This record gives sequence, structure tokens and C-alpha cells, in this order.
Amino acid sequence: MVRIGEIGPGTIAEALELRIGTRILTVNGERVLDGLDFMFRTAEIEIEIETVGPDGGPVVYQISRDPSERLGIVPARDKIRECANECVFCFIDGNPPDARAPLWLRDDDFRLSFTFGSYVTLTNLGPRGLRRLVDQRISPLYVSVHATNPAVRVRLLKNERAGLLMEQLTELLDAGLEVHTQVVLCPQWNDGPELDRTIRELYALGEGVLSLSVVPVGLTRYNLNRPVRLLDAAEAETAILQTEAIRQRALANRGHHWCYAADELFLIAGREVPPGRYYDDWPLLENGVGALRSLLDGFETGKGRLSPIDGVERVRIVTGTSMGPFFERMSAAIATRMECAVEVLVAENRYFGPSVTIAGLLPGADILRAASDSTGGDLVLLPGEALNDDGLFIDGVPLSEVAAQLSPAIVRSGIEVVETLAAP
Repeated sequence: MVRIGEIGPGTIAEALELRIGTRILTVNGERVLDGLDFMFRTAEIEIEIETVGPDGGPVVYQISRDPSERLGIVPARDKIRECANECVFCFIDGNPPDARAPLWLRDDDFRLSFTFGSYVTLTNLGPRGLRRLVDQRISPLYVSVHATNPAVRVRLLKNERAGLLMEQLTELLDAGLEVHTQVVLCPQWNDGPELDRTIRELYALGEGVLSLSVVPVGLTRYNLNRPVRLLDAAEAETAILQTEAIRQRALANRGHHWCYAADELFLIAGREVPPGRYYDDWPLLENGVGALRSLLDGFETGKGRLSPIDGVERVRIVTGTSMGPFFERMSAAIATRMECAVEVLVAENRYFGPSVTIAGLLPGADILRAASDSTGGDLVLLPGEALNDDGLFIDGVPLSEVAAQLSPAIVRSGIEVVETLAAP
């Protein structure tokens, strides 16, 4: 069952005077499971919808529509399927004890994987769930593999169902579905020979496996060494080298590199991030793979559009410790084009601890601490990826509070300087 969350103006639903809060029980005689199921079942031209209105009265609607006509029913948000695993590297276990309630949600929902590209483990799907994926062609999915060795995956996820992964992937792929896959690399758990095996076995499943990304484990001061530790530089370098052979084979046989080491692996190894051609057509950019190269290339392309801003005497760029050197490298060009001083403020993450170095997880309190001496004439650029849709930083501090406390400085969200200052 789903409830109507919105009614589109000028649509069939509005003409039928359907109301927000109405429960939809069946479509064409079939029980509706959730919002995604509703979208699938209402793709037909002839539709019968059985409903129960907010007043409790049952109504059945017979709808015959032109393919161009919008039905106009937007289902209310579904309850998220939660994770059934106890992964040894779970980032949620690294939350501060006083973290906001939404940060404790352990989602493992194939619907979010399909619609937003979040990674799921498939451990909370039985045969019926897999059959639904096949029947409704819910593809591509993003699957957290971590290891194809059943024993290793069970050990990592602490879930006996984790050992069924290769059978699950085979069922989906044989039915024509496609998946992107990911390994969160944990030293002495799924690296070395286990990573080689995972790469080999995933590639052997065929072209339905669209990609494999290898991402180093991220840990906070609350779960560091409990029981997983961070990769060191030599281990990161080894992992990068392990991906190279399959990348060249995939390029020769499939026309793309298929396997991608995450940006953080190159940073840990002390390497420059690779050029844009490394990422082919950027299939995993929304998941952060290639984001740093995209930023660097975007800056080089757009820096010529930077120009002075009246009243701005200094630009201050707030970022995390891993990005500090890259913005330092850009600062001279920004200063020249904008004809003002440029300062990079590297904020150490005290909320999660210094092991968390990315700008996207900087809390508002640490940003305020780094930029607290800003004055009038300063333009303070904050990492936009550190804000959620409600304008809150990870610690719950709103952007408006940060801006108010940094006043009279000018505060802008968006650390990508070209996008923020030089949009055409």
C-alpha cells in the first residue's frame, strides 16, 4: 500500500479530485507494495486503482489515458529498508554519540540504489525480492560486494546471507539486469589475494557488471581499529597496481576500463590523481570516483572567467585536510584573476576525528573555528557538499548560523570556485 503524497496540477489525478493522504491498495487488481511498485504498475494505458480516502471510504477509479497524459499521483515517501548486517567497517558505528537521529539510519534499500545510486548488499532480499527486481527490470543496481569469497564476505558483513552474493548476482545478470559494484578495501581483511579474486570473479560474470570501484575504508575516532584499521601508503599503492591489469584487459575487450580506484586511494598512496581519460565517461562521478579530477579540470577550464568582485578584498576557502594542497595550488590563479588575496583555511575535523579528511563531512562548528577571524571584505567559500538539502552541516549546525557568526564577511556555499564565482 502507498499513500498519495502530492497531486500534480493539471493532471488526471487533479481532475479526479484525488486527495493527499488517500491510500492506494491495488492497481489492476495487484497489491501495491511501495512507491516504486506503483510507478511500475501505473505505466499502462488502462488502469484500475482501488483506493481508500482519508475519510475511510473506498473508491475504485477506472482510468483510460493517452500515453502523453500525466497521471499526477506522487506517492508519499516509503519507509526505508534497513540494513541487516553488522559490517566491521560500518561508518554509522563511527558516529559521535550525540549525532542527529537521521545519521543512525542504516539503509540498505534497493529502491534507493535504483533511483539514487546508493550501494546495497542484497542481504535483506530473499527469492521473492530478487524475483521482483527481475520482473520489474529494476536496473542498474549498485551493489556493495567487498569480497566474492563467501567466507570473507560473511566475516566482513557478519551475516550468513552475505555468502549468497555470487548466486544472487548470477540470477540478476542471467535475467539481463546490470549492476555497478564496489569494494570497500579493509587491510588484512579483503585486500591482497582476496582483492585479486574479487576483481577476477566479478569480471568473469560478464558485461552485465558495468563497473567495479575500489574504495579505501573510512573510519572515525569512534571506530578506528575496532577492529579495522586504515590503509597505509604502501597498501594503497598495491591496491592501485592490482586494478591496472584488469583495466587494460577491459579496455581491449570491452572498450572501457571497467575498474576504477577511488580518489582517496591515490591520495593515501601519495600519487597524483589520474587524468580524465582514466574515468572513461565518468560512470561513478556521482559516487565520488573521479570527483577530484573533475574539480581540477573544471578549475583549469573555467578560471579565465574569474574576475574581481566589488568589496571583496580577500577570498578565504574552507576545506578539509585532504583537499588543502589542491586549493593551495589553485590560489595563485584565483588571486591573479580576482585581484585580491586568497587564503586556504584547512579545517581539522574534530567532530569525527582527524582520520576524516574530506570536505563533505566537515561540521559547522569546525568550519566556524577555522574561519572565525573573517572580517568585512572577506568572501568565505564553504564546502557545499557538506550541506544537506535542509541547509544543515553534519553536526546539525545550519548554514544560516555559520553565515551569521562570520558576519560581516560574505559567506557562500560551494567550494568549487569556478562554479561559485565564474558561472557564465
